[in-house]
Amino acid sequence: MRLSGVVIFSIASLCLAGCTSTSGVDALQVPSSETTSSVVRPPAPVASVGAAEAEPDFAQEEATEQAVAMATPEPAESIEPPVEPIALVAPKRLARAAPMLAEPVQRYRFRDAKPINFGRASPRNLAVHGVDVSRWQGNVNWGKLRAQGANFAYIKATDGGDHLDPMFRKNWRNADAAGLKRGAYHFFYWCRTASEQADWFIRNVPRVEGALPPVIDVEWNGESSCKRRPSRQKVLEKMQVFMDKLERHYGQRPIIYTAPDFYRDNLRGAFLDYPFWLRAVAQHPSKVYPGRKWVFWQYSGSGLSHGVRGRIDLNVFHGDERAWRNWVGGRQMVAEAE
Repeated sequence: MRLSGVVIFSIASLCLAGCTSTSGVDALQVPSSETTSSVVRPPAPVASVGAAEAEPDFAQEEATEQAVAMATPEPAESIEPPVEPIALVAPKRLARAAPMLAEPVQRYRFRDAKPINFGRASPRNLAVHGVDVSRWQGNVNWGKLRAQGANFAYIKATDGGDHLDPMFRKNWRNADAAGLKRGAYHFFYWCRTASEQADWFIRNVPRVEGALPPVIDVEWNGESSCKRRPSRQKVLEKMQVFMDKLERHYGQRPIIYTAPDFYRDNLRGAFLDYPFWLRAVAQHPSKVYPGRKWVFWQYSGSGLSHGVRGRIDLNVFHGDERAWRNWVGGRQMVAEAE
C-alpha cells in the first residue's frame, strides 16, 4: 500500500522528534573529553598530608616492609639550584601546632654497654630522654621502650634521593601509638642535589600535627658509596636549599644533627639561628662544640633497653620537664622578618 507524500513526511517528522528528546540524549551521549580548568592534575600521585588531615594508610606498604630503591643513575656532577634568598620567602611566625603533652614524662631507666662518666654534666641529671632508631633496631616494642624512659623518638625516614628506611612507616605509627613524641630524620647524601633530597623526604614523611621538627643528618660517612666531600661553602649552600624547602612545607625550622669532625670542618659559626642536635659520646657538648647552643644531645650509641634487641642511640633534651612541655607545645618561635 502506498502512502501519500504528506503522510510520509509526517511520520518522518515524528520519528526525528523522538530521537532528539531528552530520553534520547541520555541513551546516545558520548563522554566528553573536556576537563575543567579548576582541576589541576599532579604529575605524579604524590600528595602532602595537611596538618589537620589524617595520616596515609600504610597497611599495604607495611606488608612488604622493604626499602624503596629507585634505579636512578647518579649524575656525573650534581648541580645545585641557586639558593633562594630568605627575603623572597613570605615572612611568617612559625608556631608549632603540637598540643601540650598529656602523657607524663618517663624517668631514665636505660642501661649502657659502654657507660661514660660525664661527672656533674651527666645526662642523667636532665629530665627528658629519648632515642633514635632505624631499620637496624629491627622490630621495636615501643610500649616497653616508653616504659624504660623514652619520651621521644627520632625515626630514620630517608637518605639520598631514592631510599626509604623499610621500617619507617611501622616505627612512625607505633611510636605515636605508644605515646612518644616522634620526628623523622633524613641522612644527607653529598652526591645528590639538595632539592631532590628534600622532595624525596617530603614525599615520604607525613605533615601531621604534633610531630617534632624534621632533622637533617649531616656527617662524613666513610662507609657511604659517595666519597665526595664538598667545600664548606658548598656544604652550607646545599644544606640551606634542603632546609628552606622543608621549612616551607612543614612550617617548622629543621634541626641539624651532626658529629664532631663534620662540625669542625663545616659548621662552626654557621646557622646560629637553627636548633642543633649534637653527637658527643665521650665529653659534654660544651667541650666538643664550644659556644654552640643545642636542643638535643646524643650521649650514647650503646644504650640497652627492654623492647629493643641490641644497642640503641640515647638522647636527652636540653631543659627540664617544664621546658620540654613548652617546647613541644609550640612556645618557641622563629622571629618574623622585618
